[in-house]
Amino acid sequence: MLLGGLFALVGLFSIAVALVVLGLLSKRLGQVTRAPRYYLGLWISAALLIVSLVYRLINLLQSHIPLPDDPGAVILYIGLPAFALTISLIIAWRYWSWLLAERS
Repeated sequence: MLLGGLFALVGLFSIAVALVVLGLLSKRLGQVTRAPRYYLGLWISAALLIVSLVYRLINLLQSHIPLPDDPGAVILYIGLPAFALTISLIIAWRYWSWLLAERS
């Protein structure tokens, strides 16, 4: 149980790091193209993932398994990462869709 929970935390942390890197790249692209600062949403998404990660880590260290009918646990375990990834997908599409539109 502990080892599987740690692997889940590593996966969530790696997604948060990838969003921070994508935010930094989007910031550079936005400076060149003078686009609005939508990249801040990528950093906010990474912060929301870190909040969920901290909550999961606390539950893992306390060996506490939240009940499925607890609305707070459902929001922090499933809702917060889903919301963060949805926001980051929309922002990344907004910034980087020109790559798919280029034709030779």
